Amino acid sequence: MTLDFAIPLASEIDRNVTAALEEDLGPGDLSADLVDAGRLARATVVSRETGVLCGCAWFEACVRRLDPQARIVWQAADGERIAAGQTLCTIEAKARALLSAERSALNFLQLLSAVASKVRRYADAIAGTGAAVVDTRKTLPGLRLAQKYAVRCGGGGNHRLALWDAILIKENHIHAAGGIAPALAAARRIATAAGERCQFIQIEVESLDELDAALAAGATMILLDNFTLEMMREAARRNAGRAVLEASGNVSLESIRAIAETGVQRISVGALTKDVKALDLSMRFVD
Repeated sequence: MTLDFAIPLASEIDRNVTAALEEDLGPGDLSADLVDAGRLARATVVSRETGVLCGCAWFEACVRRLDPQARIVWQAADGERIAAGQTLCTIEAKARALLSAERSALNFLQLLSAVASKVRRYADAIAGTGAAVVDTRKTLPGLRLAQKYAVRCGGGGNHRLALWDAILIKENHIHAAGGIAPALAAARRIATAAGERCQFIQIEVESLDELDAALAAGATMILLDNFTLEMMREAARRNAGRAVLEASGNVSLESIRAIAETGVQRISVGALTKDVKALDLSMRFVD
């Protein structure tokens, strides 16, 4: 699975893993020296709870950075649902390498699987409505592309990657630009100058009157900020398919189905990547 972003995923994995191992190992793993340098080991990674697997490439990169000859056989793949008690992979590698890589490798696998698992629950909740759940820029520093990949694995979609690849006109932008129409006009000029780098222009509105103004100014993507369900339904009626409507603000697993049924096409949820509890995974050495 790949992302349609300008930054190659392979280079991002390399950057993430380098930072994680440098942070954890420093000048050397003192505890791993308890084990003979020539000893080989076998280990398994087991899931302790149900979820969606994600982060296999990050896990492998951590292990193989310390033992390039390590052999890892996966019994599940990114994006697949996993069960409690399921063996996810078996590993054969130098014991010291496994011990030193274990925490960093599991950190990536647990975090990204947690994101994918959470997204899957949200995506399942709105199945059949025609709406999609998407992420935001509320990601862990340094791990944005990894988390956005996990969102895809869980069945969600990606909003803009960062500030450089799309324009989102928010309340303060509108105020500074002198209104909705001037802000959209300026955004179009900027997008034209940026060329292919600018993927889309979206404008945030906080009322139905602002929605009308955005539509009159030719907006093609509109973010409905903290609209009530009634307001969303009315927004969909007024829009009549002219622009892509996205709902945002205080979206929960309990409320997302009702939001999707109002007629919006996208629902953005910052909690997908911001409020995440690691999936319970464990690595154990075996005979």
